[in-house]
Amino acid sequence: MTATRTLRVGTRASALARVQTGLVADAVDAAMKIVPIVTEGDRSSAALTQLGGTGVFVSALRSALLSGEIDVAVHSYKDLPTAPAEGIALAAVPMREDPRDALVARDRLTLGELPAGSRIGTGSPRRGAQLRALGLGLEIVAIRGNVDTRLGRVSAADLDGVVLAYAGLRRLGRGREVSEVLDPIQLLPAPGQGALAIECRSDDVEALAVLGVLDHADTRAAVCAERALLAALQAGCLAPVGALADVAEGDDGAEVFLRASVTAIDGSDAVRLSATGATTDADGVGWRLAAELLAAGAAQLMGSST
Repeated sequence: MTATRTLRVGTRASALARVQTGLVADAVDAAMKIVPIVTEGDRSSAALTQLGGTGVFVSALRSALLSGEIDVAVHSYKDLPTAPAEGIALAAVPMREDPRDALVARDRLTLGELPAGSRIGTGSPRRGAQLRALGLGLEIVAIRGNVDTRLGRVSAADLDGVVLAYAGLRRLGRGREVSEVLDPIQLLPAPGQGALAIECRSDDVEALAVLGVLDHADTRAAVCAERALLAALQAGCLAPVGALADVAEGDDGAEVFLRASVTAIDGSDAVRLSATGATTDADGVGWRLAAELLAAGAAQLMGSST
């Protein structure tokens, strides 16, 4: 369907947000106007944990949607709160980029090659916890800033390396700078990492139809399972929770295979479990696995992270 009006799509000012918004604008059969929106997370240099974490990059875009300032919002899915927003619909979840984490390090060293005491920067408590759990003796440094700022700290020798989402580096055309793409066995990604969430007002029938062609059923099912687990754990996007779901054909049709972990911030302990189920019950897979994690002590590990 082609829209009969120009759709206004909101974007944050960061280079990655603009690229992600541009990818969506280029993919739909509709005229789109890009509208810059400044979020609380963009205004402040404080750590995300001090800003409240979940939703810090999302609320301004959603407010602009509901006020009619924009018609479409494009988010990194992992930034979305797990609770639904009244009046807003998830119009599409496009095919996911590579969800893994990536290391950019001095001299292109891998994690295993970095000497003990190396300073590794990350803005994610999850990544920090999982890196400590590897027992490599790395010093984890909390950092903020856009991709250029973070990579610049490696170039300036302020840090020995940084860990970022591989998807963002690829979308920015900077995948060649990666020293190592980290196996999920080492670092399990954040729920929803690598996926985009495209939202519009729930009563905007035209926008829903235009954007719906971008929806990728397997990605939606995988992310649904991951985020259902996050919701059931009552954990936000800054909790030390990793989750990654894959969709494959099973004996009884398409199935979701979900892996998840909860890691103590100091890396001293972790729980890792997995579950499978039909894609039609993706959220059920996430809820059931969360219950198993909680029974195995996940709540205590998350409690030690506050």
